[in-house]
Amino acid sequence: MRLVADGATPTSRLTLVKDLETDDGYAFELESPLFLAAGDRIAFEDDRLVVVRASEERLSPAGDWSTRCGPGSLQRR
Repeated sequence: MRLVADGATPTSRLTLVKDLETDDGYAFELESPLFLAAGDRIAFEDDRLVVVRASEERLSPAGDWSTRCGPGSLQRR
């Protein structure tokens, strides 16, 4: 599923997220899976993932950046 991480576009349905890939070949791997509820918005601020719930509560789940260097292969950034 493609998610827009612009901080303004809400998710359309309940989504379980383990990692988020960017268009330029990086991936943000969450330390533990995260449920995004319908209406949640996501963004990257200062290299951190920020989740804004529909209630305006802000979360910053822990995780690490990686780079995809081949199918199914990850290297730390």
